[in-house]
Amino acid sequence: MQRINKILTEQVQNIIKELYGADVPENQVQVNKTRKEFNGDFTIVVFPFLRFSKKSPEITAQEIGDALVKNMQDVEAYNVIKGFLNISLSDDYWKNFFNGIIGNDNYGFKEITENSNKIVIEYSSPNTNKPLHLGHIRNNLLGWSEAKIMEANGNKVIKVNLVNDRGIHICKSMLAWKELAGGKTPDDVKMKGDHFVGDYYVAFDKEYKKQIAELVANGMDEKEAKNEALWMKNARKMLQEWESGKPEVRNLWETMNNWVYAGFDETYKKLGVSFDKVYHESQTYLLGKDVILKALEDGKLQKREDGSIIIDLTKDGLDEKVLLRADGTALYMTQDIGTAILRYEDFNFNESAYVVGNEQDYHFKVLKIVLEKLGYVWAKNISHISYGMVELPDGKMKSREGTVVDADDLVDEMIKTAKQKSDELGKLESFSKEEKNEIFRKIALGALKYFILKVDAKKNMTFNPEESIDFNGNTGPFVQYTYVRIQSMLAKAKELGIKNIHKYNNSEKLEQTELSLLNLIYDFEDVIVEAGKRRNPSVIANYVFDLAKEFNRFYHEIPPILKEENKDLMKFRLSLSEKTAIIIKNALDLMGIEVPERM
Repeated sequence: MQRINKILTEQVQNIIKELYGADVPENQVQVNKTRKEFNGDFTIVVFPFLRFSKKSPEITAQEIGDALVKNMQDVEAYNVIKGFLNISLSDDYWKNFFNGIIGNDNYGFKEITENSNKIVIEYSSPNTNKPLHLGHIRNNLLGWSEAKIMEANGNKVIKVNLVNDRGIHICKSMLAWKELAGGKTPDDVKMKGDHFVGDYYVAFDKEYKKQIAELVANGMDEKEAKNEALWMKNARKMLQEWESGKPEVRNLWETMNNWVYAGFDETYKKLGVSFDKVYHESQTYLLGKDVILKALEDGKLQKREDGSIIIDLTKDGLDEKVLLRADGTALYMTQDIGTAILRYEDFNFNESAYVVGNEQDYHFKVLKIVLEKLGYVWAKNISHISYGMVELPDGKMKSREGTVVDADDLVDEMIKTAKQKSDELGKLESFSKEEKNEIFRKIALGALKYFILKVDAKKNMTFNPEESIDFNGNTGPFVQYTYVRIQSMLAKAKELGIKNIHKYNNSEKLEQTELSLLNLIYDFEDVIVEAGKRRNPSVIANYVFDLAKEFNRFYHEIPPILKEENKDLMKFRLSLSEKTAIIIKNALDLMGIEVPERM
């Protein structure tokens, strides 16, 4: 079915040609949804046509409105507000639209075909020296939702993770474990492996600061003390030994990383995210080094006097970028060059998207330019889905100081809060313990995911756990509860023997709340497209909240549906309710949120 806004655009083009003898390009015809405070379904912006009509905005709008009513059966009326023409569609249009999508549970989703664009999306990208924290939660939830939205727009999506499993930060945890653990393992102390290793990363920082303070107290400059502190010198030495393949260092590295991976997998399962392929820095940085050394031979890069290899980007308005250190060890850029090349070889992508915080905006700008200068034409298809910081109401987090908000602890706390809130409402008394726990989990994760994803990804945000689990307001539980309310009504209809709710002949004039619901259902297809273009799940969140609000208004303003004497009208309203529930469920799924059937 052709979209009505597309039909309106074509009709306006024809009308301008007939009335004023002018050809107007499609991109100059603006057809938008009418704002809530005005009457109408769609609004046409008239100002671009005044140079053809040579008349006032109001007269031009009236002439176009008259022609639309005359030429289009679906256009019932119009009104003019200055240079804006508000079009009202007929009841028959909305009923026909609704009947056309009743049997399509995937309304709004585009089909994935053999010719679909292939998008590789990287998210999570944790370091193996600490557990996942609140910042990682935002990254993972954004990445998962972005992938779902990309698929809904008809793209083939490959979800990948790049594990940062090498570097000085990893050596810090390893060194602290060697010095302090006495050989203990996560099993010995009954801890998740990522938490266990993370404690040693914090322990390194505490000892390192202590050593700096001692050196400064003995008269050394603080900057020099940071370089000369014993543990930092030993960590650098360990990194060189790791890169040279020293068996003792490599074995410890592998053992500790495996502890962390086991912990990560538990957290990913809790969050409901997964990956199609996992890359490791320890493998991809070698390819990056080889590419850089070859580019140096070919004269594309320069070597400084200290032995470091750089690329001069001053002509691009940037600076000189070090690609390989003087001692031959790799940097993040080294590994990212190798990973990008390997990823293209693996998937021959149309786009490679990185979900990484906005503090790395410059890094990805440089990565793209460097790869292009090294001759990789596909580098132009690299994109950075940038997002802002996430904090708790009491401030920022620092991993090395042990003040992070642990992801596992946060999820567990959310589930406890969901249980407390649900117990206060007293609606789950007849449920078994297993059913209750599953509902608590879905409410808790729905609250967490919705609260984080409803904020524009580019903005910094404060996550308030207490505020997120509220059954009223702009929250996940409110939207979930709306879905459950509809399911409860449909179950009662079934108990009453009401069948074939999609077969009716609703000849009644549509109520305003029904029209509003149909308008929002129509919007779902455009909302998916908009969320894909903007790379922003908040578009979906704002939409599904509006849909849930509108359904609740509809539910409260019309007489009780199941007591309606007009059976066709009852079936239509049940069908409209069911379709609303399906779209709520599908919209929440695009955000990685599950819906309970009861709550």
